[in-house]
Amino acid sequence: MELETLLSYLLPKELFDFFEYKSIIEGEKNKLHLYLDEKAIKPSEHSDKELVANGFDEPVYIQDFPIRDKAVYFIVRRRKWKDKQTGKIYSKKWDLTAKGSSYSKDFAAFLKGLLG
Repeated sequence: MELETLLSYLLPKELFDFFEYKSIIEGEKNKLHLYLDEKAIKPSEHSDKELVANGFDEPVYIQDFPIRDKAVYFIVRRRKWKDKQTGKIYSKKWDLTAKGSSYSKDFAAFLKGLLG
């Protein structure tokens, strides 16, 4: 099984489709940190501008379903784009977590189901 196939089972669909795997690190206290960067796809809502990649925003930490008794965190970096003419910076808006939490939407729904 290739890494990409495995990631398609582990990652929420929007992360798998629009972000690329960078690395995985086993942290302290049974935590897995999976690092992802947004793919270099220019924001379609700004297709009328001449944009160039301009680094990344601060990473977002998203907790997801545990794997083999290890807490899983996606560390996601959104790409920044700079308008060559105005110098203005743009980023895509992503709705990656459940409202008011740092949990993935699927994980939050699962936990809510346990409590409800």
